[in-house]
Amino acid sequence: MRRVVLFIIALAPCWLLAQARVVAECTIQYAIQMKDDNSADKETVNLLKATTKNVYIKANDSRVDLISPNFQQSVIYDKNSGSAVILREIGTNKFMTKLDAKAWEAQHAKFVDMELSFSNETKKILGYDCKKAILTLKNGTSFSVFYATAIVPSVKDFEYQFRNIPGFVLEYEAQEGKGEKITYTATQINLNPVQASKFDIPTSGYRLLN
Repeated sequence: MRRVVLFIIALAPCWLLAQARVVAECTIQYAIQMKDDNSADKETVNLLKATTKNVYIKANDSRVDLISPNFQQSVIYDKNSGSAVILREIGTNKFMTKLDAKAWEAQHAKFVDMELSFSNETKKILGYDCKKAILTLKNGTSFSVFYATAIVPSVKDFEYQFRNIPGFVLEYEAQEGKGEKITYTATQINLNPVQASKFDIPTSGYRLLN
């Protein structure tokens, strides 16, 4: 009997993970805010509040749009090939960068060998029960993440640092160039089908960068 009990306990994590619903079609909007508004200039705070992040997932494809008043960036990622295309618009200028799987991994080198730990802290976001995880980079910098345990995206590596999170990340911290931490929090989630055209790569109008 003891061996049976131990066997069941050993399988528990896999059984719990199997209960999470895989989301293969969704659109999620994130609001962006400086973690400590009082420590930043008002222009930066207002710019972040006017910026949105939209995530689109359809089977093995994903697209992330970052839209601000004076800049727009779209990252289209293909899980099958591990490649990505980055589209940037600055004023009337449009740029495209193509990354194969190796280049995509190299771009996220700072997340290699990072430590992932879990906390007992929880919160509810958009009706989903979320657990907290801590990501610690090799340089000692740490970031907090809250992920929904009931749902898992069908493609994860488009957010490379979250590829080992056992759920759908609905809130997380990131670091700006000057060292300030900003928080992304999901404000809307739509599980309706996403148009396949969202993942089309433009064939003209963009300057190709190496």
